[in-house]
Amino acid sequence: MSIIKILVVCQHYFPEPMRITDICEELVKMGHKVDIITDVPNYPMGKIYNGYSLFNNKDIQRNGVNIKRCFTIPRKKGTIMRILNYYSFSISSSIYARKIKKDYDIVFVNQLSPVMMANAGIKYKQKRNKKLVLYCLDLWPESLLIGGIKKDSIVYKFFHMISKKIYKKCDKILISSRFFKDYMKKEFDIDDNKIELLPQYAESIFTPETCKKMPDDKVNIVFAGNVGKAQSIDTIVNTAEKLKNVEKLYFHIVGDGVKYQFLKEKINELHLDNVKVYGRKDISEMPVFYKMADAMLVTLSGDSFVSETLPGKIQTYMAAGKPIIGAANGETKIVIEEAKCGFCGSADNADELAENILKFINCENKEELAINSYKYYEKNYSKEKFLNKLVEELEKTREEK
Repeated sequence: MSIIKILVVCQHYFPEPMRITDICEELVKMGHKVDIITDVPNYPMGKIYNGYSLFNNKDIQRNGVNIKRCFTIPRKKGTIMRILNYYSFSISSSIYARKIKKDYDIVFVNQLSPVMMANAGIKYKQKRNKKLVLYCLDLWPESLLIGGIKKDSIVYKFFHMISKKIYKKCDKILISSRFFKDYMKKEFDIDDNKIELLPQYAESIFTPETCKKMPDDKVNIVFAGNVGKAQSIDTIVNTAEKLKNVEKLYFHIVGDGVKYQFLKEKINELHLDNVKVYGRKDISEMPVFYKMADAMLVTLSGDSFVSETLPGKIQTYMAAGKPIIGAANGETKIVIEEAKCGFCGSADNADELAENILKFINCENKEELAINSYKYYEKNYSKEKFLNKLVEELEKTREEK
């Protein structure tokens, strides 16, 4: 294996809770050279993290990764601030990328929302005549539909044009969900041979041993991750209300996001003693919450094609060897059923979710569900498989004429 000098572009990086931090550090452990262009950390709550500022962020190295932070207006709240956040990073990082004198072998864009975060990588690619690999984790402009943007609106059509331009300029697109492929081909006329499936993996701290259930007399259902519009938080609250009289059943929600305040208000409004919220926790603390879980919970909005995604939490749940209960469509539902690791109903359907939780409580093969969950992870999503596939695609794309 040859050493690759990689320029990574992603708007979000440590201390923001994103898997790209682990990916970059693992690439360094494999012997590769990794520099990343990223933001001033403010996700998910839109406030700049303590110890960082808009203007005085020195380039630093963390665990072998060289980090360049570019000017970023915090997300805060509202559409205008979100747009300012998106474009402030896109513009500042693109300006920086054009000035880079260092010679990299390839550009790797870890594309979450917004798709415009890829612009800096495209600028470097064009100036230095390099190849670019994009890892699509949030499908644009479909992600806008979760925020209430309509498909027939000028805003959607504008970002559809922007997204098409960006995706067409990529030499290779790695997708986290198999459903993305048909969309890419239909909407943007992307060639089959430019698209490869690369499901996410879980960080090494999540194992059946580190997350083994701590015995108690309760049934604990744990939701971990972003508390946003795409996660259909209403479904969780409505389900908890339907099951509030089920003895010793508790919902635990660990995470933060734009719907966090709404969640707390609804819990108080409905007097739900069976729901506990913990806010955002550092990834190093998460196994503690997994240990309390009899099963993990995944909910997704069914409003758009985004509901067809496979969120990274699925791999984490499985790596921990946990049964999964879901309310989701598309690949999430397919994977849970293929793995035989739990029960999944339709997206946004609190009635089905409540039924599936009761089914889980009464089932006699909980241990088998847990074993199936981990086996499926090992077969399909291990970190080793992910990193080997990623490096293979980077090397292959770099050599293509």
